[in-house]
Amino acid sequence: MSAFDFSLLAKGGPMMLVVIVMALVSLVLCIERTLFLHRGQIRSKPFLDGIKNTLEKRRIVEALTLCEETPGPVAAVVKAALLHANEDGERLRFAVQEAAVVEVPALERRLAAIAAVAQIAPMVGLLGTLLGLITTFHAFMQGGQYATASALAGGLWQALLATAGSLLVAIPTHIAYHFLSGRVRSIVRDVEWAGNEIMRYLLSDYRHSAATSISASAAAPASVPVPATARTSVQ
Repeated sequence: MSAFDFSLLAKGGPMMLVVIVMALVSLVLCIERTLFLHRGQIRSKPFLDGIKNTLEKRRIVEALTLCEETPGPVAAVVKAALLHANEDGERLRFAVQEAAVVEVPALERRLAAIAAVAQIAPMVGLLGTLLGLITTFHAFMQGGQYATASALAGGLWQALLATAGSLLVAIPTHIAYHFLSGRVRSIVRDVEWAGNEIMRYLLSDYRHSAATSISASAAAPASVPVPATARTSVQ
């Protein structure tokens, strides 16, 4: 016998088809969410340090370009803050919160579907098990030629395979759901930290350095041109 006999799927009854469809749906959703979250998770601290270094040189356009070239919600929140860098604190905070409200639901998309597959799969298996037992008892109650070993075994096969198949779908899907939920929570924490950090920097260090540079420019002595008549008289 091979490692897996695909003829067993046919013995699992009609509910095995439902279990197989749920397994395919779960696999596609988990792969898509894993790739999406992997792309959206960046090293927040080095990214924000690079933004701060760029802003210290008063190159806000370059910082915005860096945010646009970086994928993920952290870069989107920082970009929203930079676009409102010169506004008051309340408007800056509102812009950051608005960007976070847009980005966070995208992270949680399709997780509910994965959780639904993990919860419904055992119920589908239980239904398949009951249908198999009903088939077995029906053949037994008929007696005579209906109560053959083959008829009884067919109902038991259906009951056991439906239960096993549903559990083989539900257990990995549960694990994948908790893994992806942890990734989402990690990215959300990065978004909150990056939003608070860029607001603090823009409202304190960035504006303080701008005010210092303006004061230094105003305090610098202006060069007074010498009139041509004065140069002539001196000569």
